[in-house]
Amino acid sequence: MNRLLLLILVLSIATDSIAQSPHPLFDSVSIGIIGSAEDVTVQTEYGIVLMGGSTDVDEAFQWMIERAKGGDFVIIRASGSTGYNEYIKALGDLNSVETLLIDSREKALDKKVGQRIREAEALFIAGGDQANYINRWTNSEVSSAIDYLLKEKKVPIGGTSAGCAVLSEFVFDARQGTVTTEEALKNPYDPLVSLSKSFIDIPYLKNTIADQHYAKRERQGRHVAFLARMITDYNIKNPKGIGVDEKTALCIDTYGNSKVFGQGSVYFVWANQKPEVCQRGKPLTWNLNQAAVNVFSFPGSSEGTNAFSLKIWPERLAPMQPGNWYVDQGVLKDTDL
Repeated sequence: MNRLLLLILVLSIATDSIAQSPHPLFDSVSIGIIGSAEDVTVQTEYGIVLMGGSTDVDEAFQWMIERAKGGDFVIIRASGSTGYNEYIKALGDLNSVETLLIDSREKALDKKVGQRIREAEALFIAGGDQANYINRWTNSEVSSAIDYLLKEKKVPIGGTSAGCAVLSEFVFDARQGTVTTEEALKNPYDPLVSLSKSFIDIPYLKNTIADQHYAKRERQGRHVAFLARMITDYNIKNPKGIGVDEKTALCIDTYGNSKVFGQGSVYFVWANQKPEVCQRGKPLTWNLNQAAVNVFSFPGSSEGTNAFSLKIWPERLAPMQPGNWYVDQGVLKDTDL
């Protein structure tokens, strides 16, 4: 009996070692895989997930897994380890879950890395530092592979925290470090308010900038400052923002329909007229009769709270009487307060 138990223990350890071993083709990038290393081909269903950081949202991952149709789920990151592998594999039926650590420009330019990403039936960008993603992955095999997944293969793609930030067309890139609401509103041209275009092209997120850890870190005001910069510097006529609370996720399907899962809320903010004062070294003033920025928020739930189709945002939302935010001499105000 003791010999039998010993044999079972040895086999169990060996199996676990194999399950979390790197993919044989690129040991320096694949830091762990659970399931089969053999690629499968299945028909996937498009979808986008914006997750707000902190505790992950099970229901949003299950939403992605359903669309992956039993294929390979790949996580990409520029720091960290394989914590997502077992978590995601336990949530649904998948051929494999693998984490790629793409922490240098050299790795991002590796064609084998691009090929592995192209083999994914679902892709998730982990949290970390979005400056690393912008600096290392722009115009690379990584960005080219993501474009293929979105436009040709049509797989579900998501991201949390920094991974969420780079999904929208405009990105607060954090190249100079993070910025608080107070700093951004006091001077919207503070060097910390650094914006870039993303390396990811998602039609539903055009002219949009995402922000995360939203209410917890009081980021509403800095988000408005980002919109002010978009309309002033980039001449975006209808700049839009999506703010996602921690422990919350916005899921967008093929047709632009959106649902909110989790414990917090998702905020949809937009504007259509320039700020009165958006200048270097001066506090932001964006009043417009206390209606400078339009706001809708939707609370999350375990079954998913229906929001609206991003196809109609913002053109057909005005009649729905959104709330309003405005900025007076660098101070964000809410007409509902």
